Amino acid sequence: MNALASGFDFKAIQDKVSLHLRPWHRSFQFWVRAADIYTGYKVFQLRVSFVKDPQKQQAMWDKQHELAADKIYAMCYDLGGFFLKIAQIIGKPDLAPAAWVKRLVTLCDQAPATPFDAVQLVLEKEFGRSISEIFENFDVNPLGSASIAQVHRARLRGDKNDVVVKVQHPGIQDLMMTDIRNLQAFALYIQKTDIKFDLFSVTKEMEKQIGYEFDFLREANAMERIRHFLYKNNKKTPVLVPRVLRGLATRRVLVMDYIDGVPILNLGDEMAKRGINPGGKMATSAKQNILKSLTLAYGQMILKTGFFHADPHPGNILICEGSEVALLDYGQVKDLPDQLRLGFADLVLAMADSNPVKATESYRELGIDTVSNCKNEQQEMLRLAQTMFDTKLPPGVVMLQPFSEDASIKKIGVQSFPEELFSVLRTVHLLRGLSVGLGINYSCAEQWRPIAEEALYNAGRLKGVNRTKVSNPGYLRIFFWRY
Repeated sequence: MNALASGFDFKAIQDKVSLHLRPWHRSFQFWVRAADIYTGYKVFQLRVSFVKDPQKQQAMWDKQHELAADKIYAMCYDLGGFFLKIAQIIGKPDLAPAAWVKRLVTLCDQAPATPFDAVQLVLEKEFGRSISEIFENFDVNPLGSASIAQVHRARLRGDKNDVVVKVQHPGIQDLMMTDIRNLQAFALYIQKTDIKFDLFSVTKEMEKQIGYEFDFLREANAMERIRHFLYKNNKKTPVLVPRVLRGLATRRVLVMDYIDGVPILNLGDEMAKRGINPGGKMATSAKQNILKSLTLAYGQMILKTGFFHADPHPGNILICEGSEVALLDYGQVKDLPDQLRLGFADLVLAMADSNPVKATESYRELGIDTVSNCKNEQQEMLRLAQTMFDTKLPPGVVMLQPFSEDASIKKIGVQSFPEELFSVLRTVHLLRGLSVGLGINYSCAEQWRPIAEEALYNAGRLKGVNRTKVSNPGYLRIFFWRY
């Protein structure tokens, strides 16, 4: 009996079974929690419909949002992985209820860290050398841990400058693919019952983009390409991009320059620490410069080349001395076909000019298929375009409400949405979230107008534009409105 027992490695068998069952357990956890949150809102909508007093209704909604926020936070934190990205997308002050934002905004870099012994195994397997052979020192405590990887500060042997080492979490790819397929099934249900929008195509594009993030060699190439473009096309680059150390890049490990700065989420605390009034002129000027830099960089990337950094959530933005902005993490990039790039340039001009006819034409050109029975359809199409693809909030609006009966998405259903445009949509919404968080309301469409004109002129689709005027990056002027 002992001999028989000794022939089996029960621990190995147990680990194998656990690994096999993990996706099923994860799926079960998601569906139980998602159903609880969703049904909670549906029951509440029925209950609140019997209350006539608007103030009481609002108080009830606030309480319901707080209850749901705790459940969403718990689900994203407990499951981690892809759900941390979901928290980044929906936890924005222009889109989600305030209670959601307050809870979810802290999840940007809250993924559980991989133990150092596992990190060491990945590094030594990828490089074929021991850590001590490559690095003079290596901080075992990560600077941050996100959904796919974590980063450590280190110094190479014989060098005087610090570097950042990005290491992929072992086994994370399979878990995230399980998560996104569950989300796709949920999206199909939601778009048939509550939101008249092609959410499934959006999740398909997310699946494609996130699949790319597991290849750090691809990320290294993207970082170098964007760095070269921004540094070449401007007298001074609007955002700092880390330099890749080419000899130390593999599919699962990436080594790059260390950039010293403050995460944008900590900007208010940093100002208070330095005795700067967050509502004063100096703070307002710094916030304006930050948004100006990001807006210019994204306008040039999206409209001039179509190749752009597609993940500007707060965890990827550092603020350096002099209000300089560093843009990190190039795992999610997008290369728009010229047809979509130029179609979006047309839409930018339509939004900047508040032209409903041109906005409607641009939607058709981009392949966005809509259906509507409402009056003033073209005007509503313009409103939908500005809601989806501009950062400026309508007068008196401090938060978008996609579930509201007055929302454009309720009046005009989006039956099909090009998957490749999702990255542009997400980028604009993240920029809007940053602007709302900084307390500044502005239109990226208005600021991108000269870049869009230049793009269309160079493609032979626009005549009579002063090329000197639109080719000068300094022409991009930023106007701000305080709430």
